[in-house]
Amino acid sequence: MDSEKIRKSNLEILAKTARYIAEYPAFITSDMVEETAERCKISREEAFRVIASGVLDVFEDGFIMRNYIRQMFSRLDAKEYENNLYLQTVKDRGFCGKTWKMTQMSYKPYEAFVFDDLKKLPDGRIIPQIGYFEREFFYPCIMQNGHEWMTVTPNEINTMKKPIEKARGDVMTYGLGLGYFAFMAAAKDNVRSVTVVEKDEEVIELFKEHLLPQFINCDKIKIICGDALEYAAKRPKYDFVFADIWHDPSDAMEPYLLLRAMERDDVEYAYWIEDTIKCYLPQKT
Repeated sequence: MDSEKIRKSNLEILAKTARYIAEYPAFITSDMVEETAERCKISREEAFRVIASGVLDVFEDGFIMRNYIRQMFSRLDAKEYENNLYLQTVKDRGFCGKTWKMTQMSYKPYEAFVFDDLKKLPDGRIIPQIGYFEREFFYPCIMQNGHEWMTVTPNEINTMKKPIEKARGDVMTYGLGLGYFAFMAAAKDNVRSVTVVEKDEEVIELFKEHLLPQFINCDKIKIICGDALEYAAKRPKYDFVFADIWHDPSDAMEPYLLLRAMERDDVEYAYWIEDTIKCYLPQKT
């Protein structure tokens, strides 16, 4: 494939997908999918792709249709995620603080959302991973001053899968969130301890009062109130370190590069959405 064509197509599909997810993720409805599937004699999954291609305004771009769309959209199984150990265990999800509130949000049927890291193929194509459910899916969420900030969605579950698998021994994690990584790591037999560095005292207080008591092996978890970058500068010795102190790729680059620069040779590291972050790093020439 032509590398310049791929580069331009990557930029176009990333920009259009970001706008779709940010501005009208729930545009496609069950009725639209059913009607298109019936009229065109295709599956509901294919009908969703057809409608989504129109939403992205790429339906007449043969190159993107052939080389991106089919690998972009995935119908997900709601039951698979609902059976996640964290979601099955942590049931008390309603509490409030001064600036933080924990509640329950949902994806509507056929609402589009990012469910995994960007996928970079050997030929240079960068494929957004957009998922949807055919029925409503509920997930826990912490709101900060009315804005969604911390969640446990298919995106968190998928993008933390590999770091959780690698976690071993004495584990350090930068960023608390809803404690998903800490919960899953502490549940592992080969993890002795999980130390969390979190700078927001209110988040720590709410977590300790409402969430930590519900955790499996909660005695393994220790929380330090502090700034992750300042703590990392001390180059602490743990068997495994995981960092999750950014909201999305837009604010990840600077702290990611700073943390990478402070790595020790005798510690294994992992970073949330690292595969996605790498897609935005300047390309070497």
